[in-house]
Amino acid sequence: MAQAAPAAGRRFRLASPATALVAGAVVLALSLAEFPLASAARQTVAAGTGGPPIFLFAPFGVIGFLVAVRAPGNRLGWLLLAMTGFGAVSECASFYVVACYRLRPGTLPLGWVALLLQPTWSVAIVLIGLAIMLFPDGHLPFRWMRWLLAVYLIVGLVWMGGALGFTISAIIRHDVRVDSGGNLWPLSHPTGSAAWWGVVQNFGLVVIAVVLVVSLVGQVVSFRRSAGERRQQLKWLMGGFAGSLACLLLGNIVSAAHGPGFIAGIFELLGLLTLPACMGVAILRYRLYDIDRIISRTLAYALITGVLVGVYAGLVLLATAVSGRHSSVAIAVATLAAAALFAPLRRRVQRMVDRRFNRARYDADTTVAAFAARLKDPVELDTVRTDLAAVVNRALEPEQVWVWTASPVE
Repeated sequence: MAQAAPAAGRRFRLASPATALVAGAVVLALSLAEFPLASAARQTVAAGTGGPPIFLFAPFGVIGFLVAVRAPGNRLGWLLLAMTGFGAVSECASFYVVACYRLRPGTLPLGWVALLLQPTWSVAIVLIGLAIMLFPDGHLPFRWMRWLLAVYLIVGLVWMGGALGFTISAIIRHDVRVDSGGNLWPLSHPTGSAAWWGVVQNFGLVVIAVVLVVSLVGQVVSFRRSAGERRQQLKWLMGGFAGSLACLLLGNIVSAAHGPGFIAGIFELLGLLTLPACMGVAILRYRLYDIDRIISRTLAYALITGVLVGVYAGLVLLATAVSGRHSSVAIAVATLAAAALFAPLRRRVQRMVDRRFNRARYDADTTVAAFAARLKDPVELDTVRTDLAAVVNRALEPEQVWVWTASPVE
């Protein structure tokens, strides 16, 4: 028995940093393989084909790789890495299917293998839902969500199994028809004898969407009941969702108003990166407690920007209405007024936002201000020492506090 322990300790563990390095290399190779395959299909990687383009999955893949390397025991890292891998496999297969069955039919080998692999984009979508349900530590937040997970997995397996069944049937019957995205025609256009599949697929997608909404509600409930690190982790997740939605919405607004351009592209890129970045911070717990500061600063500067823009536009419109024409003097006055209002407005708005969204900072500032006010009155050294230790404890909550005072000069 004494000799068996070292052997057991040396056993290879599947979930290890070494496995993560190998899996990351495989996913990277699959992602890079899209470029020559897209060229062979006369398409572009950015546009995508049958499934979502790889740049939608790539940020999650990077975060998944980092989590799998640094915290291999957390299932979320492997889920995010697998999601990116299946997305890359689907895109590679889609490009090859287009080249094999539409551009050069009968000249390329192993087209049937690409057909079987092409619907794996559905696996990637199912894994996205699993990552949301198991956030942030790879476990369900409530026991009652087990039945929800079971329903989700059953519907997902039926969906993926149906797509695979149609593909195998088309290969056996030698009746392979694909669209320009590399999708098998009955799967992307379920009509005629395949119409029933359209109904089943739509029902499955509705069930998956409902399960995901319920999972998000469960995360919100978990947030309200949680404390400490888990509460901060859920704040990062919700902040990531809110940031991604806001950036994508702004990108669409800018694109609709001025057409696709650099500014719209920046907003869309931020929208794609915000959620996976926030998930990575939450899972790895890197600078975890900075979320309150980020939220308060973002809200404060958003409010300040809105108020100053309103003041600027109001002054310019008022001057235009009075004089009947645009005036450079009015624009200069409006600019100076906005600049003069910035500092006092920032202090007031920041204090208001901190009071609601960054309570720890607000309480700390209030405590320090009250202590500074007490120091203006004559007090004894022992009283100052006691008050200082109490203030530090309330504001910073350290494990231990020491106060050194200089010896009086005789």
